[in-house]
Amino acid sequence: MKKVMVIGVGAQGSTIAKRLNEEPAIEEIICADYDEAAVREMETTLSKAKGRRVNARNISEIVAAADGAELIVNGLAPDFNVNVMEAALQAGACYQDMASGPVADLGFVEAVERSLGYDEKFKKKGLTAIINTGSSPGLADVVTRGAVEQLDSCESIEITVYDAVWSQKFIPFWWSPATAFGDMAADPIRYENGKFKFVKPFNEPRIEYYPGLGERRTVDHEHEEPVTMGLLADKFLKGVKFVNFRYGGPALELAEAFYKMGLLSDEAIEVKGTRIVPMDLISRLTPPAPKYPDEIKAVLDEGMISDEGAFRVRVEGVKNGKKTRIDSFVNSPGLSEAFGKAGITHESYVTGQSAFLFTKMFVNNKMTMKGAFPPEALGEDERSYYLEEAAKLGITVDQYVYNRIK
Repeated sequence: MKKVMVIGVGAQGSTIAKRLNEEPAIEEIICADYDEAAVREMETTLSKAKGRRVNARNISEIVAAADGAELIVNGLAPDFNVNVMEAALQAGACYQDMASGPVADLGFVEAVERSLGYDEKFKKKGLTAIINTGSSPGLADVVTRGAVEQLDSCESIEITVYDAVWSQKFIPFWWSPATAFGDMAADPIRYENGKFKFVKPFNEPRIEYYPGLGERRTVDHEHEEPVTMGLLADKFLKGVKFVNFRYGGPALELAEAFYKMGLLSDEAIEVKGTRIVPMDLISRLTPPAPKYPDEIKAVLDEGMISDEGAFRVRVEGVKNGKKTRIDSFVNSPGLSEAFGKAGITHESYVTGQSAFLFTKMFVNNKMTMKGAFPPEALGEDERSYYLEEAAKLGITVDQYVYNRIK
C-alpha cells in the first residue's frame, strides 16, 4: 500500500497520519480537512503529507482528493460516515472509521446497522470497510473476542472505562466537550436477550474494586460495543446474552451534576428575556482539550491532581461445564507518560495509536477480510498481530481467569 488518505486530521486523525509517515511502504499521505490550518500543520510537519482542503459534505470532493488512495481513514464525526463510505466505494478504496454514532438523522442502533449494511457493497468490489477502530470501541472489541474464544458459551460482556486524569488547570474532558456532554446526556444502550434496551443516563451506579486503584464508581454509558456485539452475538460471540458499557471518573461526576441541574438539556430556556440552550452554553464555557505540545506541557507544568485510570473487559460464560469469568485489563500510558513518549495526551495516545494499528494492518496486508464489519469480527491471526503491535507501543493486556468450582 503506497498511498493512504486521512480525512479529518484532528486529534486522532493527525496521530494516524504521523504514524503512517513512519511506515516504509507508504509513499504519500493525503491529509484532508475543511480546516486549512490543520492541513498546513500536516504538510509542514510530515514529509510524506500532501494537504487537501475538502468539504466532506460533498462526496465528489472526497473522491477527487482520494485519487490513487488504496485506503481512506475517516477521522471525522460519525455524521460524515455515509459520505466517506460512498466516496471510498467510488474511489475503489478500503475504508476505516473510529465511531458509528451518534448521528443527527438516525437512532444509535440504526446508525450502526446502516454502516454494517454496506457489507455486500464492499464485498462486491473486493474491498474492506472496518468500523469503530479506536481504543473503545476498537481495541476493546479485539480483547473481547479473544476472551470469548476461550469459552464454550458466553453469557455476558461488560466493558468499563474509568478515566481519572485530572489536572490543576481545569480540563474536564480530553476530547471535544460538546461530544462528551452529548454522550453523557444520551440514553445508554444495553443488549439483553436478543433485544436492545435503552436506560436512563447515569443508570445503575456501582462501586467496584480495580487493581491498583481501589474502589471506584461507574455508571452505564452510551457506546457502540453493545450494539455491534449484540447484532453479531451469534456469529462471533458465542450467543452472548448481555452486553453493556460503563464509564466513570471525575469528568463523569461533573457531567452528572450538570445533568441533574438541567444544564445538559437541548431545550431552550428563558433567562432574563433571552432564550438560551443550556447544552450550548455549557459546551461553550468548558475549556477545550489541549491539542498542541506547548498546550499540553503548560497543563503538566501547572501540575496534576491525578493521572490514573482503568480499562477492563469482563467476559462471563461456561468452559468445560464450569462457570468462568475472564477479566482483561488494558494498560496504556497516562498523560505524563504519553506526552513524554509522543508529545500528545493520553486520550490521543491510546485512541489514536489503537486506531493506527488497524491502519497498519492494511498497510502490511494483514487485513484479509472483505466487506463491512467491526473489530470483533477479525480472525485469530489478525487479532494476534494487532495485540503484538500494540504491545510495542506500551499498550498491553493483563488477563485473569476465574473458575467457579461448584
